[in-house]
Amino acid sequence: MNAAIPRPARQTTARPGGELPVTGTWRVRAADRRLAPVARVVRALLEPHLGDRLLPPGAHDEGAAGSAVLDLALDGAPPAPYDVPVGVSPRGLARPADEAYRLAVTGHGITCRAATPEGVFRAATTAAQLLTATAGPIPYQELTDAPHYAWRGLLVDPARGYLTPDELRRVIDLLALYKLNVLHLHLTDNEGWRLHLPAVPRLTAEGDHGAPRRFYTTEDYRGLQEYAAQRFVTVVPEIDLPGHCAALRAAFPGLPPAPAPEGLAGRFPFVPPLDLADPATRETVAAILAEVCRLTTGPFVHIGGDEAVGATADSFALAVRELRALVRASGKRPLAWQESSRAGITADDIAQFWVDVPMMDLPDTEEELARRPELLAAGHTLEFGRALKRFFAPADHDVARVVEGGGRLLLSPQSHLYLDRPCPAQVVPPHQAERAARLGFATYRPRGVRHTALWDPASHGIGDEWVAGVEATLFGESVGGFDDLTTLLLPRLASVAETAWTGRAAEWGEHRVRLARHGRLWRERGLAYLASTEIDWP
Repeated sequence: MNAAIPRPARQTTARPGGELPVTGTWRVRAADRRLAPVARVVRALLEPHLGDRLLPPGAHDEGAAGSAVLDLALDGAPPAPYDVPVGVSPRGLARPADEAYRLAVTGHGITCRAATPEGVFRAATTAAQLLTATAGPIPYQELTDAPHYAWRGLLVDPARGYLTPDELRRVIDLLALYKLNVLHLHLTDNEGWRLHLPAVPRLTAEGDHGAPRRFYTTEDYRGLQEYAAQRFVTVVPEIDLPGHCAALRAAFPGLPPAPAPEGLAGRFPFVPPLDLADPATRETVAAILAEVCRLTTGPFVHIGGDEAVGATADSFALAVRELRALVRASGKRPLAWQESSRAGITADDIAQFWVDVPMMDLPDTEEELARRPELLAAGHTLEFGRALKRFFAPADHDVARVVEGGGRLLLSPQSHLYLDRPCPAQVVPPHQAERAARLGFATYRPRGVRHTALWDPASHGIGDEWVAGVEATLFGESVGGFDDLTTLLLPRLASVAETAWTGRAAEWGEHRVRLARHGRLWRERGLAYLASTEIDWP
């Protein structure tokens, strides 16, 4: 079977019984000089898999037995499965990029054709998967494909689980291979501030100069954006305000807290959100966002806006409006978590949908709590659960607020797309039990790969006209290194990528068979993954 993920929309057999061997040498050839940069990136993506069988540029080995060519060509693609991708272009285009492609497997090799370099690149990543994940020769075939959603992303969280620039480049390669096109970097939180800003150096000043640097220099950040752009991935930085601000407060002690709701001040151990009505605070935040916007080549900057525990509704709304205005004043487009809808929404606003009270899956009775060992181990009580439900109750109306205001929703539901969710112990192989037991947010109900693969974007009742796109998230509270990160990502990220590209849930029976073939691809790239027993790995 065709093992490509996402599953191509259309597949036809070119000649029954014909097969292309994959064990010989391969050459990547750009038929158009405009595709030379694409060819260089495709070669780099293939190197871990083909090794010495990948001929250097300019080499000719077509006469040798078993030699084949990966041809990249600009050509009019056939009508796409979807007329125009749904949602917002992460590159800021008025109309989403044309990513439709046609791929043909013949006795000569694999030909990737599209109307744009981006479409050719998407075809080439399918070819890379066929070369790696297909068992034996590749049957002669023709594939035609295009995405349903224009925005297909992943959030990673170096604020809590630091990732080196090299590790982030490996994440970008993984996104590219699965046709994801946004890397959302959660750069700031209570635990750390990870982007050096020359105009605001105090944020990354380190007391112990013998400790390893755990932030990105401006050179690191520029380099990551360039590397991502070469792979048609857009970097979206997040500066999470007005809450989640302990790292900022440590650099600027003395900033006043936001006005607290009556009876809440001092009752809970939270970091007071920032008060954007305070002139000194606004000046500091303005300098930060202006510098972040200056350093960011993409069109979007994420302003956070989630979980501002300890701020009044009026203070929070003022903060969101100020943050949006500051980003727009620097020529970028703001997006924020869904709570930002409570500050008002316009047609230019994007809100990232992540939670409602039913999605939190909290017990209502002692009997239900007794059946949730993950909550009991975390010290959860019914009283605490009720307090959480009261705090998050406004979230049940955020989607309606966005739609009524004419904005867009970026779909990141905690129930399925939060990949920091533990896996059930019964699907974890024994040799991975120790690692799996410490990975994931402790109070989430454990869910397996099948649960993620069966997520249906339509299940939330949000029409496509209100959807900006799809984005998985992986917050880093439990991430102690790169292997931890990829064990949480894989195989679930591949399932999210399929849904984001096709616009619908996977058919689990055949999807799990295709997933099984991708273990080899991950191993050849040195990526740790969870070998869930839901999948029959070869």
